[in-house]
Amino acid sequence: MKTRLVLLFLAAAIASFASKDKPVIGLSLDTLKEERWQHDRDTFIAAAEKLGATVIVQSANSDDTRQVRDVESLISRNVDVLVIVPHNGDAMTRAVKSANEAKIPVIAYDRLIKNCAIDYYLSFDNVKVGEAQAAYAVAHLPKDRPAKIVRIYGAPTDNNAKMFKQGQDNILEPLIKAGKIIVLHEDWALDWKPENGKKIMNAAITKVGREIDGVVVSNDGTAGGAIQALLEEGLAGKVLVTGQDADLAACQRILRGTQGMTVYKPLKNLATLAARVAVDVAKGLKPAATGTLDNGVKQVPSVFEKVISVDKENMAATVVADGFHKAEELK
Repeated sequence: MKTRLVLLFLAAAIASFASKDKPVIGLSLDTLKEERWQHDRDTFIAAAEKLGATVIVQSANSDDTRQVRDVESLISRNVDVLVIVPHNGDAMTRAVKSANEAKIPVIAYDRLIKNCAIDYYLSFDNVKVGEAQAAYAVAHLPKDRPAKIVRIYGAPTDNNAKMFKQGQDNILEPLIKAGKIIVLHEDWALDWKPENGKKIMNAAITKVGREIDGVVVSNDGTAGGAIQALLEEGLAGKVLVTGQDADLAACQRILRGTQGMTVYKPLKNLATLAARVAVDVAKGLKPAATGTLDNGVKQVPSVFEKVISVDKENMAATVVADGFHKAEELK
């Protein structure tokens, strides 16, 4: 009996040591429907495997209940660390608390998870994203009269959408108060769906007519929906539209002239950083943060990557030069 107990102890010790040598990372994604998240997943997995880790990926298809189950499943599989892109940063709190109870570290990737104890938050400077969108719009809107705009925000369940709006507000609000910009219509696009962007744009045109100078849109998917509505009215290319994520379709629209700009977030940098941090955390290390962000429970150690405003003038020097899209794909 004693010999059996000793053997079991040794086996557990060896397994523990092996898990530290080859960490297992649970990656819970909101969705893989959008091109952007496919890039993140592929880069993260490649970087983690290069560092000797194994990655288990779950995608929730923008379903909160399913994503909570996904995280609980990863916890039951005894992953060494969880990296979560939450569909809803509030709904994910319960699952994170389960991870806390299991003593599994949690890294919030790109979207903040609120009101619970997470170990790191890795993202882009989301306020700067909104500022870049609004600043580009302001620079290209009419100056000889009040400019008329529509605002299409992101998913109300996504904390990033609120940060994008905050950044846009930083630029737009002084001009709105001064009467230099008039907001004709505004709404939130549920789940970031392009069809919801189209519905909002259709509603704006029905409400105020065709006299629209610009549409400040928070991402490329919903921008595509808005542009479809503009196409149907013969207004595409005549109305400035912003975006974000440098999706291939958006970059093609920019070169065709139906979308003005996008915000390029070097996903390779963020995904590679996240893989490195996840592996270090799994090994019991404490990677350095560049700042903190209050999530309602603690000041979360955070790292924020920079973003780049992209239009047809600098696309070759940014998304193409980085290998994010090939020049021939953009034709």
